Amino acid sequence: MIESVPPLVICDAGPVIHLDELGCIDLLSSFSRVLIPVAVWQEVQRHRPKALALPCLERISATKPEPPELEAVAVALSLHTGEWEAIRVALENPASVLLTDDTAARLAAGNLGIRVHGTIGVLVRSVRQGLRTKIAILDILRSIPISSSLHLKRSLLDAVIKQVEEHQ
Repeated sequence: MIESVPPLVICDAGPVIHLDELGCIDLLSSFSRVLIPVAVWQEVQRHRPKALALPCLERISATKPEPPELEAVAVALSLHTGEWEAIRVALENPASVLLTDDTAARLAAGNLGIRVHGTIGVLVRSVRQGLRTKIAILDILRSIPISSSLHLKRSLLDAVIKQVEEHQ
């Protein structure tokens, strides 16, 4: 499904780093806005500073008091500061999508009613949006184990590759 208006995106560090490793950081430009919480910005700055040169990335701080349910979920799932801040900013922007590759952060966000996608979702979306060809994305997906620090089960990667292969 092609969105009529690209969503507001809140990023955790993983997707920014992984998309840059894969030469696809520009795909974030297809969203209406891409907000990067301060702790996430600092993490990306340490690991992949050139990724932050993308003009669409906006550094942001949470502005509202932290909801008590976030603290409970964050502590229970041992979220890192960047994940915690990204979820907090996403809660302040209810129509947003959180991009994270971290399993605990995805679980926490889902429990708090936040829409969540990750690096793989951005790559697959790029085919649907006509931003990359199916062949290009298949090559990128197949290169993930050697070109990226993204950790995912081989069975999941194979399923995504099959889904993209079957995309019309």
